[in-house]
Amino acid sequence: MSSRLDSPARLPGLLLTLLLALLLGHGTVHAQVFKWVGPDGKINYGDMPPATQRAEKKSLTANVLDNAALPFAVAEAARLHPVTFYTGTGCAPCDAGRKYLATRGIPFTEKSVTTNADIALLGGAQVELPQLTVGSSKLTGFEAGAWDARLSAAGYPASNKLSRNYRNPAPSALAPVTAEATERKDTGGSTDGPTAPAAASLRPKAQVKPAAPPRTDPAIPGLRF
Repeated sequence: MSSRLDSPARLPGLLLTLLLALLLGHGTVHAQVFKWVGPDGKINYGDMPPATQRAEKKSLTANVLDNAALPFAVAEAARLHPVTFYTGTGCAPCDAGRKYLATRGIPFTEKSVTTNADIALLGGAQVELPQLTVGSSKLTGFEAGAWDARLSAAGYPASNKLSRNYRNPAPSALAPVTAEATERKDTGGSTDGPTAPAAASLRPKAQVKPAAPPRTDPAIPGLRF
């Protein structure tokens, strides 16, 4: 049994899924596809409708961030238990946690905690970094065993199943930048950056293990790595 296409313009309705998959595989794509009903009453899709048929033009947009071709298990876990990673600058445990997530193949959103507004949103006076939320669960500090257990319980595969081309969104500030803060920065006024006490409340929490006394940053009292 064999099948053939009489013309490139005639794509059977069953091939629409393949067409969409090709579009999704190229990141953000805008394409026009036509839909028409053939003489036999069947619905057809294609990029070149026959001249004798009245076709309805449809625009298809694929965004890799919204419709990434994730493996089914990863997509389900990300839908039910989305992962958010809270990090700070100069935070070695944050770097270790980021590398761990990338190695295991976990899609995540990264939020930078660097201003007073960020600190207030994350928890107030004393904030330890990194923090990881998996659905409604929160883990403070990077500890590979604890992260492994929580991600596995949420349904994420134990090994990396993501495409080699997959990229997580770029990190963004936890608190949105307001127009007022931008104006203060442009005019040389005070910004929303952390004061010394606020910076001191950002304490990267290292992986739990016997270690030498924590190193302190003389430029920012109270900031520990």
